[in-house]
Amino acid sequence: MLIAKNIVKRYGDLQVLKGVGLEIKKGEIVSIAGSSGAGKSTLLHILGTLDTADAGEVFINNTPLLQLGGKALADFRNKHIGFVFQFHHLLPEFTAFENVCIPAWLNGKKNKATELRANELLGILGLGERLTNKPSELSGGEQQRVAVARALINNPDIVFADEPTGNLDSANARELHKLFFYLRDKFQQTFLIVTHNEELAQLSDRVIQMKDGKII
Repeated sequence: MLIAKNIVKRYGDLQVLKGVGLEIKKGEIVSIAGSSGAGKSTLLHILGTLDTADAGEVFINNTPLLQLGGKALADFRNKHIGFVFQFHHLLPEFTAFENVCIPAWLNGKKNKATELRANELLGILGLGERLTNKPSELSGGEQQRVAVARALINNPDIVFADEPTGNLDSANARELHKLFFYLRDKFQQTFLIVTHNEELAQLSDRVIQMKDGKII
């Protein structure tokens, strides 16, 4: 599903990524682990089209992402990629239900099907009774589950998760990882997760270790 070849990224004189390549199959849950500064998040952001590489190639379902730009890239990202970050980035003035629907609404899908999908996802994630609650009325774990539902609303090909448990306690962190496996089994969803938590990384199907801008 995802192929990256020889990804290079520099910030001034600092080379953060030094020719990184990897492949992810559909339905895999893969973690990228390593110490702070290894280049994990930079790689994830390039694969997810949130940042650009200085060299290399990235393909999702045979689409060459680094050749897309402007509206074409934004459209591809919204339709095919989901994101979960360490901080949930929910919009505080909207309810849980509305936060989940927003990516679909931006994609022109302001219809009954979107509402049904949002209700289904929030129900699956144990938030069926929290639809009308705003983020300030939800716990940290609940907020992150809303963010996961939002990432899934457009049925993306792959979900990129950047330290998704970094702001959660250990119990909620483990529950979130279990949730990823449940969603993979239910929706054949693919996840690529950046984490510094080795224990949680080992729950994945496969762990990619990074050090000094390279996969080791």
